[in-house]
Amino acid sequence: MSLLSPAISSLARMRLWRIEGWKKNPLDAQREVLQDLVTSAQYTEFGRKYNFAELFNIRSFKQAVPVHEYNDLKPYIERIMHGEQNILWNTPVFWFAKSSGTTSDKSKFIPISEESLEDCHFKAAKDVLTMYYQFNPDSALLTGKGLVLGGSHNINPMNNEAQYGDLSAVLLQNTPFWGHWLRTPDLSIALMDEWESKIEKLAESTIHENVTSISGVPTWTLVLFRRILEITGKSTMAEVWPSLELYMHGGVSFTPYKEQFQKLIGKNIHYLEMYNASEGFFAAQERPGDDGMLLFTDHGIFMEFMPVSEYGKKHPRTVGLQDVELGKNYALVISTNGGLWRYIVGDTIRFTSLAPYRIKVSGRLKHYMNAFGEEVIVDNTDKAIAEACKKTGAIVNDYTAAPVYFSDSSNGAHEWLIEFERPPADLEAFTRELDTALKNINSDYEAKRHKNMALGLPVVHAMQKGSFNEWLRSKGKLGGQHKVPRLSNERQYVDAILKMNTVAKNEAKIQH
Repeated sequence: MSLLSPAISSLARMRLWRIEGWKKNPLDAQREVLQDLVTSAQYTEFGRKYNFAELFNIRSFKQAVPVHEYNDLKPYIERIMHGEQNILWNTPVFWFAKSSGTTSDKSKFIPISEESLEDCHFKAAKDVLTMYYQFNPDSALLTGKGLVLGGSHNINPMNNEAQYGDLSAVLLQNTPFWGHWLRTPDLSIALMDEWESKIEKLAESTIHENVTSISGVPTWTLVLFRRILEITGKSTMAEVWPSLELYMHGGVSFTPYKEQFQKLIGKNIHYLEMYNASEGFFAAQERPGDDGMLLFTDHGIFMEFMPVSEYGKKHPRTVGLQDVELGKNYALVISTNGGLWRYIVGDTIRFTSLAPYRIKVSGRLKHYMNAFGEEVIVDNTDKAIAEACKKTGAIVNDYTAAPVYFSDSSNGAHEWLIEFERPPADLEAFTRELDTALKNINSDYEAKRHKNMALGLPVVHAMQKGSFNEWLRSKGKLGGQHKVPRLSNERQYVDAILKMNTVAKNEAKIQH
């Protein structure tokens, strides 16, 4: 047991009154956050451009500053990565969280300032701990260690002072010294970038630790569990870590994984959802099982909510917390203490409660697949299809794709239904080219495909011509603007089309 654990537990409980303050007065908290952001950045290049010194309320801020996507801020960010400062934020920025998902880049780089580390990510993590102790006052969470499945980091070749990596790697590198006493594995293992070796080292180094909590992407956590059970010969993780009580997850839907977690762990534990992205720590469940996550309104991020129907307009309308509605999908627009200004995160959220404000992540602004943290969007797959066609001489009329989730016997994959105008001579060769192109386009997909550890080779079906139109016709949606979604994070479209195609084949056999 760590000597610091009782002290940290007491401090966590003492933070509750601060949480209650912004929870009960979220609008006031948000106004103060925006005022602090604008005041801090008024003498930056961006602040001077948009006359921050003359912005005294939310209305004037929204009138002066346009809504941005990543490519709009990319020129500023690239200059910071080359060593310029005081561009988007008034304190030096030396860290960047690397993630994929933009339409024109394999990766995007989100600036991380000292303020965004301390007043957003770390502050929110402390609040999550405080809320958990409030829910579970007899918790022994800090009598053991938290297992963190972190990412990797690299020195930025454009500027030796700047570093970038997965968000988890950036947070691990900047964790206070005492924080390392409460987590496992050693930093040298946590930041390894070769995942096969990393899983092996993680398994070997944590088997004999008293692990009480785990945080990480579900896919890699399942891979680690299975390897540990192979090494130890145990039947469940409860036999390896009998004090395990909490799994913290986020980033992808946990629904497809929960049954596998329960089976592999072998006892009841708590599952806590968090909304912690490269751009900021936005929300977390106050209590396991809550319908939605409590929105963090006092953590260095000013939030606006754009009705999805506004996306793509030259001057999209956004609303504040006081005007949001239950059950409606909004795109999250943020201004942060890392220098993102009226920035569209790309996620869509919906409110499950207005007192207090609780949210669920409902999807992405564009069709996507992100069942394993791969963040594949339509722009990625369109380009990959084009490249595979170029390499194989095929011509594609239409396609749709969805995840194949983990099972007891296999890892996940993407399943593709493709209608070819001119099919490739070798469908397997087309599949390999498609897979290679996606790896080249999307770094998160490439990581998940590494040695088939989380994602296997895509499963591709060459569909009969007219299959998509027949499915649309069966739904009364043939013609006009209706079409089969290119990508979905759920399987309803793929399963329905496959089922109908099977029925059609069977009927043809009977008639013959």
